[in-house]
Amino acid sequence: MLDEKTRELVAIGAAITANCQPCLEYHTAKAREVGVGDDDIREAVKVGQQVRRGASAKMDRFAAEQVGGQSEPLPAAGCECR
Repeated sequence: MLDEKTRELVAIGAAITANCQPCLEYHTAKAREVGVGDDDIREAVKVGQQVRRGASAKMDRFAAEQVGGQSEPLPAAGCECR
């Protein structure tokens, strides 16, 4: 069984991976409440970001394969493409 601190750190990483802002807000506050420090929270965020990037890259390649195309880089953030 995971202790509360570990459970909240896992939930923080999962919230980042799922792009769930309300989840991140809740679990970050809960982590601090149970004594998790900011360094550990930042590390959990980094792990979630790495997982999200890896999954996103794999999905982009998979989607391109499904339509017989090549994976194209996404436009830069803020380009306001519609």
